[in-house]
Amino acid sequence: MKPNKPANRGAANAALLSQLRNYLILMRMDRPIGILLLLWPMLWALWLAGRGHPDGGLFIVFVLGVIVMRAAGCVLNDFADRNIDPYVERTRNRPIPSGAVAPLEALALFVALSLIAVGLASLLNRQAQVLAVVAAGLAVVYPFIKRFVSVPQFFLGAAFGWAVPMAFAAQTGQTPQLAWILFLAALVWATIYDTFYAMVDRDD
Repeated sequence: MKPNKPANRGAANAALLSQLRNYLILMRMDRPIGILLLLWPMLWALWLAGRGHPDGGLFIVFVLGVIVMRAAGCVLNDFADRNIDPYVERTRNRPIPSGAVAPLEALALFVALSLIAVGLASLLNRQAQVLAVVAAGLAVVYPFIKRFVSVPQFFLGAAFGWAVPMAFAAQTGQTPQLAWILFLAALVWATIYDTFYAMVDRDD
């Protein structure tokens, strides 16, 4: 009996779609609120730096950059927490602890997302690129520093707010005092809401 090729192809396609869905969940694409929390301070910064008329190309680059870097940060965070998440009620069903995505797959996805982010950063001016390196450092450090400091929310707030000086640098070539005031405001704001979010896991 000849194998049923259409059926085999259909099963393969279903498996591929299922794995793509697991990757999207790993990147938190099913929870876009995190993207919005990153977009708001960045969009304010672009609007103010552009005096109400931000550069359209920069707008696209920064929006895509926020989406990609947020996804990369989520993937790296789950990789870093892969030995802890199985014991936390809120996180035990995430793709890595549930076995839907292997740790090495997650690392490969993180590298791919990081390369996309590098490509987007290459479209910015030199000052914004330097700040992008700092942003990448904050994004990489945060998932691992949680084990060593009592207020990791501060580092997350810095990572979430760093797009503010980047936006000013990309739009104007400068990072004026207003950029750092907005950055501090975004840092405090993110620190506060992430503290409330972390309180969900107190019992674990």
